[in-house]
Amino acid sequence: MEPITENKIVLIIRQTRLDELIARFNTLGQAKFYVEHLGADFSDYQREDETYKSAIRRVESHLRQLGRVQVLKRTFLPNFVFGKNDLVVVLGQDGLVANTLKYLDCQFVVAVNPDPDRWDGILLPFTVDDLPKLMPDVFSRNRDCKEITMAKAELNNGQVIYGVNDLFIGHKSHVSARYLLSIGENQEQQSSSGVIVSTGLGSTGWLKSILTGATGIAGYLSSEPVKISEESSLAWNSDFLYYTVREPFPSKVSETSLVFGKISKSQTMNIVSQMSEKGVIFSDGIEADFLEFNSGMHATIKVAEKKGLLVV
Repeated sequence: MEPITENKIVLIIRQTRLDELIARFNTLGQAKFYVEHLGADFSDYQREDETYKSAIRRVESHLRQLGRVQVLKRTFLPNFVFGKNDLVVVLGQDGLVANTLKYLDCQFVVAVNPDPDRWDGILLPFTVDDLPKLMPDVFSRNRDCKEITMAKAELNNGQVIYGVNDLFIGHKSHVSARYLLSIGENQEQQSSSGVIVSTGLGSTGWLKSILTGATGIAGYLSSEPVKISEESSLAWNSDFLYYTVREPFPSKVSETSLVFGKISKSQTMNIVSQMSEKGVIFSDGIEADFLEFNSGMHATIKVAEKKGLLVV
């Protein structure tokens, strides 16, 4: 078959749980002994691995009939330079899609569920068998795309990190984070377990769990049930973000009036770190990929200027 595109196709893959176990214990036999010694079903690890590896072979074989393909493991995403016209195919769970989108700049993403019997795939609208009919439509721009709003944290030294689901600003450990938080003309010193900024896509994740806990506590203390507002669940392309302060602590030197609200295109959030060490900003639950955020550093949190583009 003649290639139908001159643009590069980047196939994003990840390690399976079995790959991670073998990397940890050196051999398959030692990994199996460890899992079974704890009473777990090792065959489930093997089935997952076999299904995923088979999906990789099938997807790569089909894509190579269409154009140039580069296979990229998730661990190399932070340092990979994507071409402007690259088409990105993500084969994995929802988290891999989110991890990929934040490193892109308007490249189209085709997200494929390698194991529909195992993964729900909210961000994975396609299966491996969909690709033969799907890809020609993608290359000819005959498929719709969903826009996904991202959050952006920019430091006063020029460093930037994006979040597809959420950003976390705080201390690397369970020690309280100290900082000066400003929204519009309002500002206050705070001591908390950190600030979480959620996008529309992330509003059903970390934000939902925080609000569920808060409403449960409020309902118990008031002896009346408290419901979460439907407005807390946002559309993926919402043009604003929600911020929440985890476990804010009131004291003589820390306040708690700015603990929940919106960040819009016209109103950003500014945070000045007062943490002598181990202050961090990371996104989408990937703690290994972070910005240092220590004493005197300024962070501006805003709606990102770019959006993710997910083919549907």
